[in-house]
Amino acid sequence: MAKNRRSKVPRFATWMQKKLLVTFLIIFLIFIGLSYRLILITQGSGEQYKKQVLSQQRYDSMVIPYKRGEILDSRGTVLAVSEKVYNVILDAKALLEKEEYLEPTMEALRVQFGFDIAAIRNYLQENPSSQYYLLARRLSYEEIAGFKDLQADQENNQNIQGVWFEEEYQRHYPNGALAGDVIGFTTSDNNGLYGLEKYYNDVLAGVAGREYGYLNEDAELERTTIAAVDGSSIVTTIDANIQGIAEKHLRQFNEQYKDGFRAGNGAHNVGCVIMEVNTGKILAMASYPNFDLNDTRNPEALIGMPMVDDQGRFVDIEGNTVPSASYATYINEENLATMDETALSNSFNSLWKNFCISDTYEPGSVVKPFTVATGLESGRITGNEQYECLGYLEVGDYKIRCHNTRGDGVVTVQQGVERSCNVCMMYVGAAIGREVFVDFQQIFNFGLKTNIDLEGEARTVGLVYGKDNMRSVELATCSFGQGFNATMIQVITGFCSMINGGNYYEPHMVEKIVSPTGATIQNIEPRLLKQTVSPQTSATILEYCNLTVSGENGTGGTARPAGYMIGGKTGTAETVPRDKENYVVSFMGYAPADDPQIAIYVVVDRPNHQDQDDAKFATRIVRSILTEVLPYLKIYMTEELSDEERAELEALQLEALTPAVPEAGGATEDATDPSAEGQGADSDETSETAAENGDAADSATTAAPDEIWKTFPIDPESGYAIDPDTGEKVDPDTGAVIGASFEMEGGSVLPPTDNADADIPY
Repeated sequence: MAKNRRSKVPRFATWMQKKLLVTFLIIFLIFIGLSYRLILITQGSGEQYKKQVLSQQRYDSMVIPYKRGEILDSRGTVLAVSEKVYNVILDAKALLEKEEYLEPTMEALRVQFGFDIAAIRNYLQENPSSQYYLLARRLSYEEIAGFKDLQADQENNQNIQGVWFEEEYQRHYPNGALAGDVIGFTTSDNNGLYGLEKYYNDVLAGVAGREYGYLNEDAELERTTIAAVDGSSIVTTIDANIQGIAEKHLRQFNEQYKDGFRAGNGAHNVGCVIMEVNTGKILAMASYPNFDLNDTRNPEALIGMPMVDDQGRFVDIEGNTVPSASYATYINEENLATMDETALSNSFNSLWKNFCISDTYEPGSVVKPFTVATGLESGRITGNEQYECLGYLEVGDYKIRCHNTRGDGVVTVQQGVERSCNVCMMYVGAAIGREVFVDFQQIFNFGLKTNIDLEGEARTVGLVYGKDNMRSVELATCSFGQGFNATMIQVITGFCSMINGGNYYEPHMVEKIVSPTGATIQNIEPRLLKQTVSPQTSATILEYCNLTVSGENGTGGTARPAGYMIGGKTGTAETVPRDKENYVVSFMGYAPADDPQIAIYVVVDRPNHQDQDDAKFATRIVRSILTEVLPYLKIYMTEELSDEERAELEALQLEALTPAVPEAGGATEDATDPSAEGQGADSDETSETAAENGDAADSATTAAPDEIWKTFPIDPESGYAIDPDTGEKVDPDTGAVIGASFEMEGGSVLPPTDNADADIPY
C-alpha cells in the first residue's frame, strides 16, 4: 500500500508543474506586452503626460480666497477694504526639469523683483524636489505685472518656468488711524480683531472657493471650480468728517500737554463720544493714544504710555506693580529698546483697547443729573427743596467735604446741579434711599452692558454697589459719582435718555448690511429699550443742565462754542488710590440747548498737568469740537456773536464748513491751558477730586455766598486765584479750591473693587 501511494505522487507533481509553467508563460507574455506599450507611451507622449501630472499636483484642491466685506461710514467713505495681493511661489521641481530653464528664470526674478539669486540657487540645490517655496508675500499687481508679461510672451520667454502667483486679499485702511478703536483690524488669516472687524466678523467674512484639477479619460487636465463667496459690507453710523474733527482735537490736546508736568502723553487716556440723542447712533468715537491700522505693531505708537502688566495694571521698569499712574514708568525711546516681547504685547493690548467702551472709571459729577432725576422720578423730592452747604456733610462716622470748602450756602436742587454742590447731592441721595437709588442705577444701565455692537465692552456688574452692600456713606458718595465705576458708553447713553424725554436707545455703530452686489440685506433701525424717566422729569433735567452752562454760577460755561447755547454737566473724580494727585475730568454736553439733537462726552483721564482736577481740560476740547461739528451738521447758531467770538471764528477759518475726511494726525486749533487767565467764565468743576469716595468738588461751584474768592490775587503763572490765608489755589471763575477734593475724614471708602479693570475682557 505504501508503494502504491508513493507511485502516485510524481504523476500529480508533474501535472501541476506543467500547469504552473503555462500560467507563468502567459503572465510573462502579458508583462512583456505592457512593458512594450509603456515604452511606446514614454517615447511618444511622456513629456506631455508628465506636465499634466505636475499641473494636476499644483492645482489639486487649490483654495480660491474670498474678498472680505468693506466697512463704510454713513456717507459712503471707505474705512476698510480688502485688496487683492499676490504671493510669488517657486516650483523648484518644475524649474529644474530642464537645464535651459534655470538661467532665464533666475535673471527674470533678479530684474523684476530684485531677489537675492544666490539664496535662491542655494535653496534649489538643497530642495530640488520642492514644489512650493514662498519668495515674496502680498505684492500688488503692479509689482508682479512685469514678470507676468514675460511669462505671457512664450515665443520669446518659453524658458522662464517654475514660478507662479498665489492670490489672496490683504486688509487696507485708507485713512490710517482714523476710527482705529472703532474699526479694529484683522489677523494675517483674515479674521477680525477688536472693534467692528471682530464683532461683525461673520458678516464681513465670506466663504473660500476651491479649484480642483484631474486628468480625464484622454489624459487631459480638467479643472472644476467652486467660486468663492465674498463677504458682505457694513455701513456704519460713523461720519468720517465728525470722527476726524474729534480726533484732531484729541491729538491737539496731547501735543499741548505731553511731557508737561511729567514725561509722557498729554493724558493717560482721552476719549470722545458723539451720539444722536434720539436714535442711539454713534457719530464719532475717538480716543488718544491711537494707532495706525495699517501698522498696528509699530512700537513708536507706544511712546508716552505708562507701562502695564497683562492685567492692565501700572508697572515700573522692573515690572513691579505700582499703585497709580504717578509711579509708573512711561515708555520712551530709550526704555522701549529694552522691553521684551511680553512687555511689548502688554503695551500693545493696552493701546488697542477702545477706551470709550473698555475702560472703567469713577464718573464724578456728570452723575449728579442722574441723582436728581432719580429723586424727581421716584417722588422722593419735588425739586423745590433747599439744602444748606457748609462745605461738608457728616455721614455716619465720616465728614465728607464739598469741593467748595467754604460752602455754597443755601442752595436749591437746581442750584445744586448748576454749581455742582456735593452736599446738595448727598441730601438728595439720602432722601432717595438706598433701595430706590440702586433700582434707578439699573434703570439707567449702570452695572450692565449697553450691548453696543463693538467688541470689547467692559462688564461693570461688580463695580457698582448693590442693596446688600451700600451703606449710608456709599449712598452719599455715589450720589455725586464716586464710589462706583462706569464706562463712557454707559454714561452718555443713559444721559441721552434723560434729555430726550426718557427714551433709552441701545447705542449702535452699524445701520446697514450690504451684499457683495450692493443690495441691502438688513437695515438696522434704532432700538428703543426702555423708558428711564418721564417727559416731565426729562424737561426739568434739561432746564437744570442748561443752567450749568448759561447760569451765573454754572460750572460748564467754558464748553460753550461761539454762537451756540448748549447744556451739559462737568465732572471731576479722584482715582484709586485717593492720593489727591490723579483725577479723571469730563464734560457731558448736548446741542442745541432747547432741542438736543446730539450729545458729546469728553473724558480726560489723568491729564499731564500739576493740577489735574480741573474740568476745563475737558470743556475746552468740547468747545473746539462743537465749534466745527455744529455748523457741519447744519445746526444753526442760536446766539449773537461778540466781536471777540467773530474774530475767533475767522481765525479758525471754520474748516467744518468745507467738510472733508481729515488726514489722521493733523491738528490745527490751538488748545488752551484750562488754568490760564481769560479762558472763560466757567471752569468746570475743577476740584471735584473725590476723596476716597466722593466726587471731589466736582464742579467748581461758586464760592461762599459773599464770593470773597473774587478778591483773591491771581497767580500769573497758573492763572488760579490764591487764597491769601491758606495759600490754596482757587478757580477764579467759580471759587472752587483746586486739589481740595472733598475729603472724607474718618477713613477711606473704596469702590466695590480696587481694580477698575478687573472685569475687562483683556
